[in-house]
Amino acid sequence: MGSTHVNKPHAVCIPAPAQGHINPMLKLAKILHFKGFFITFINTEFNHQRLLRSLGPDALHDLPSFHFETIPDGLPPPENPDATQETPSLLKSIHDNGLGPFKSVLTKVSACYAPVTCIVADFLMGFTLPAAKELGVPGILFWTSGPGSLICYDQFPNLIQKGLMPLKDPSYLVNGYLDTIVDWIPTMPGIRLKDIPPFVRMVNPGDEFMVEFSFTELERAKTASAIIFNTFDELDRDVLDALSLTLPCCYGIGPLHLLENNMVQNKSLDSIKLNLWKEESKCLDWLDAKEPNSVIYVNFGSITVMTHEQLVEFCWGLAKSNHSFLWIIRPDLVIGDSAVLPPEFLVETRTRGLLASWCSQEQVLSHISIGGFLTHCGWNSTIESISSGVPMICWPFFADQQPNCWLSCNKWMIGMEIDHNVKSDEVSKMIIELMNGEKGNERRKIAIDWKKKAEKACNTFSSGSSVVNLEKLIHLLKHISTK
Repeated sequence: MGSTHVNKPHAVCIPAPAQGHINPMLKLAKILHFKGFFITFINTEFNHQRLLRSLGPDALHDLPSFHFETIPDGLPPPENPDATQETPSLLKSIHDNGLGPFKSVLTKVSACYAPVTCIVADFLMGFTLPAAKELGVPGILFWTSGPGSLICYDQFPNLIQKGLMPLKDPSYLVNGYLDTIVDWIPTMPGIRLKDIPPFVRMVNPGDEFMVEFSFTELERAKTASAIIFNTFDELDRDVLDALSLTLPCCYGIGPLHLLENNMVQNKSLDSIKLNLWKEESKCLDWLDAKEPNSVIYVNFGSITVMTHEQLVEFCWGLAKSNHSFLWIIRPDLVIGDSAVLPPEFLVETRTRGLLASWCSQEQVLSHISIGGFLTHCGWNSTIESISSGVPMICWPFFADQQPNCWLSCNKWMIGMEIDHNVKSDEVSKMIIELMNGEKGNERRKIAIDWKKKAEKACNTFSSGSSVVNLEKLIHLLKHISTK
């Protein structure tokens, strides 16, 4: 069986087991496949089963040179087989239990297909690096979140040492303390404590583990062969340069969806999609009937949750704005409950609003009718919005979303931040400003300028910066042995 692929370099790609990490890793895997690599793509068993339910039982059959494997995550099966798993316990379990099964997969696929020549792992899956070292092959880490957030995580020890964190007590969440400016974080002058990933506040169960985890993974990352980011030099060169002072070579090879669109011509790979929720195609048909720049797109990503009260405030903010909207509402969006919208809201907005459970976000954001994006500021959403030229209203929830929001609003000037304690009047006012106001028009012009820069970075004919960085990465993957 192995003889067919024996002359191909063999990349094993393993994402962190969450939707926002799986999708960019899949794009990278398709690009490497296009560049001549045999791909083994590893999901957790839990997510593999979710994907089969979402996509159909035959969705993950092997294609030529593209193979799927699974490893257990070590957690007991949850009551709801489609639930989003809790991040701290999932990461702890897979780090404690994952290396043995991962090495077994490496042995199996090396014997069945071709010897593994490199490992590309999510930054959060650093437990795989010892296996790369053992094999004597490059171990590359892929930071799928916003690059600016990695600088913030790197500063967690300083925040603790200076006594700025953790919070003395929960009152510090609301007494204005989080507005304190931190003026010593590289490339981020003027950033506030509230804009730093909130795990370091250590007020929630699991936060302490996440802080320790960030220390461990940043230290382990220093042993990687290189670190790659889903960004482009024009957007984040200063951040990548700062990170390269303490970490291995940092390459910006994004936006990956633009690079994929420009490079991957293999139509057989189009069938490989890894959405944990089923996409609803009606969204695009509905948008086709709308005027240019007339629709506000609302999506809080795959993990963000909110209270029922916050959901209701967003509802009435959208209603009062009188703008058309497309709102993606996951079944598990509301904490401990299903996302039930007020019947009066549904009646009032039935002629100008569309609700769906999931969609092809790249296609939606690039649609001519979309004029703004109300977002949680996850990195995939942020980079896709930037490369579509769509300005944002930002409501960050956790992890990298706070620094992504700060950068969007204060450095790249394409976003407007909404208060976490969301009120319908503020939502309405901000939507009206973004869609029709002077500030919104300025943000839109700047966003379109960033779109042009993103497209230039991924231009394969004029050797854009991301294309050049990708070639450097491929040279590393094909030619460097760590033995």
